[in-house]
Amino acid sequence: MSESRARRMWRVLEPYHAISYFAPDTRQATDALGLRGGWMSYFGCRAAPLGAVGPDVVAALFYNFHPSMVARAIPDAWNYASPEQLLTARLGAVDSAVRRLLPDPSTAVRRTAELARRAAELAPVAGRALGAANAALEWPDEPHLVLWQATTILRESRGDGHVAALVGAELSPCQACITISAAGGPSKQVFQVNRRWSDEEWAEAEDDLRSRGLLDADGVLTEAGRALRQQVEDTTDRLAEQGWSAFGDESAAELDRLIRPISGMIMASGVVPPDNPMAMRWEPEELPPTASADLGR
Repeated sequence: MSESRARRMWRVLEPYHAISYFAPDTRQATDALGLRGGWMSYFGCRAAPLGAVGPDVVAALFYNFHPSMVARAIPDAWNYASPEQLLTARLGAVDSAVRRLLPDPSTAVRRTAELARRAAELAPVAGRALGAANAALEWPDEPHLVLWQATTILRESRGDGHVAALVGAELSPCQACITISAAGGPSKQVFQVNRRWSDEEWAEAEDDLRSRGLLDADGVLTEAGRALRQQVEDTTDRLAEQGWSAFGDESAAELDRLIRPISGMIMASGVVPPDNPMAMRWEPEELPPTASADLGR
């Protein structure tokens, strides 16, 4: 089956957005503000566009994290730094990380940023809280930061659609993790470390999937389970496609061509791990031949 345009564009844009999660600059910036630990940094920075919301709102919108994990970081994060301070911190962290990773970033990404911003301004936001919250932020001036904000809007808009698809498929937050793991995504161990579902909660969610005929006794997706998981992915792509359709084939092809070497350099640097709980993949053969050399300029 050929990859849809919406999925291809998510996959090639995701590494640039993911800098803010994996580059050490973000944690350094939030540590300086007094936040405590990497997860408080993550939840605070990602939720900051929403304002000082409570843990129930963040858990609902982020979806696949255990609510108690969110509650250990939110609302405490707002006692150390306001959402406005965290928005400034995350953008500053991306700025320092990109300047370290890419040669002359503002010049290298200028056209890419122009295209990505136009795509982001066409991304659907109705009914998509994280996408809308990021789209409401002021645009930065530097092209490499415009590119990051654009990839973030596109990613969060798509993610909101993905949550809608999971809800429509009646997959609970824990079951979302189980089914993507069983479909070849990150392992149970990765999800339990990064989403904090206990063995008992994982087993209970598996039992429910078995009762629905979606999972077999060995924890493998049944034919119905594979079909439901594919339905979720197809729905996610379809809901994201309206923005890409408005953007147009020619512009999407140009953005795809321009972002690939940039994302390739980011993945070649090792900043973003190729196997991660975001379920984003970048295969070695997809790295541009000159990526490693370009990184060392």
